Order: sequence, then C-alpha cells, then structure tokens
Amino acid sequence: MSYLQILQVMVASELVEELGESTRHAADLLGVAPSAVSQYLSGKRRGRELEPFDRSEEARRLARSVAHRLVAMRPAEPGERLRILFDGARALVELTEGVHPGTEPGVAPGKAPSGERTREMLWWSRARVRAEQRAVAQSMRLAQKARDELTRAVFRQIASDSLRHAEIVASLGPYLSRGISRAPATGITRADVEGLIRDERRAEARPEPVLAREVGGTLALLLESIAADERKHDSLLSGLLESGFANRASEGARPARRTRPRSPRTTARGGR
Repeated sequence: MSYLQILQVMVASELVEELGESTRHAADLLGVAPSAVSQYLSGKRRGRELEPFDRSEEARRLARSVAHRLVAMRPAEPGERLRILFDGARALVELTEGVHPGTEPGVAPGKAPSGERTREMLWWSRARVRAEQRAVAQSMRLAQKARDELTRAVFRQIASDSLRHAEIVASLGPYLSRGISRAPATGITRADVEGLIRDERRAEARPEPVLAREVGGTLALLLESIAADERKHDSLLSGLLESGFANRASEGARPARRTRPRSPRTTARGGR
C-alpha cells in the first residue's frame, strides 16, 4: 500500500465519520470509487501497513487537515484535489521514520555496514526523499499552470512518479539503519510472478494501434511513458525471478531472462 493510498484511507474516515460527508462525496473528493470508500470504512482495505499510522497522532492530524482542505476547496479550480492529496502524501513520507512498520517476517539481516557507511546511506536516503518531494511540488505547480489536459497529465505523471520514488527511498531507511543488506520477497511464489508475466505478455501481444505510430507532441510523450512502464515491469519481474527469492533452488531452476523486441511506440513519430 502506497503512502497516497494510506492517506486516502485515513482521510476517508475523517470525511465520513468526523465531517459527516456522504460516501459518494468522499469518493469524489478522493478520486476513488464509492465502493473503495465503503471498503476503507469497513476495514476490508485497512491492512497492517496502516496500524502504525493509525497510532500516530501526527498522522491522524495530517489526515484531518487534508480532509478539511478537500471539503473547503473550490470545485472549479483545476488540479486542486490532486495537489492537496500529493502534498498530504508527501508530508506522510516525512513522518515515515517515526511510524514505519517493523521489518517483515522472514527478512534476515545481512552483513551490517560500518557505522560511518550506515550514516552515509541514511543521509543519502533522506536527501533523496527531500529532492523527490521538491519535484512533486514543482510538477504539481506546472500541472496547474498548464492550459490543456494533456500537458497537465504529463506533469501529474511526473509528480506521481516522484512521490513513488520518495516512498521507495523512505522505505529503505528502517532496513539500512538495521544493517539489512538483502531482503528477499515474502508471501509470494515464483508461480505468482510467472503468471503475471504471462498476463503481461498477452497484453503486449495485441496489435500496435495506428494512433501510437502517428501521433506527436504530448500525445506521443504520454504513449511513450506507457511503453517505458512496460519495460520497467519487464525488468522488475525478470529481476524478481532471478534474485528476489531467498531459496532459488527449492523453487525450481533459474528461468531464462525475458527478452522482447523494442516496442514500436519507442520509435520516432511524425510531428514530434
């Protein structure tokens, strides 16, 4: 569960249970389906990742502030809802070290780095989180400044990616501080990953639309971002199969690394 999702769950409770908003209105404010808000409130989507934040008065105060800002925002102001949510999620990242859950079961510490090396890695992680947070704020300002929806979509995607980068780096802190140098995947099997690979391959096998080869400008940029995400998924899944499990021998032989031709979306397009 990402920090943005954690924030949405906590804010949903504030909107409905404390401010008396309807489930549908809360869903509109959060940008999710009404059924998602119902699940947040019923506890079906409140995983253990939320427990430390529920116990944190600072995190609850932050969620309360975001809820009030969402209710008070002007509906006609473009991008305001996203900016409020991204700002809130960014603030939640800053609280991470104080409320981050403990190390997951099954993760064994590796060789602990020296004290100086640990301090250096922690300094880097905090500096990177701050840099990504600045990128989120700058991207959202540019999204609000843009006059068309496609340009706004470009900068919102950058903001979303930067927020996710900050979340990833922040999540490394508790491991680095404990001297954990290797954390194998837990709770999933090689078969789970291979099944996802098959699904992605089927999706990628569909014929390339003419649109993806002909468009330019921001349209081409957004389509290229999808292709880049697909390549990233390819790398993540391949890496997970190759080195992400604690005991590769017990789960079968190491599979061949996935390979596939470069997507036609990444070639030059007219008008770009």
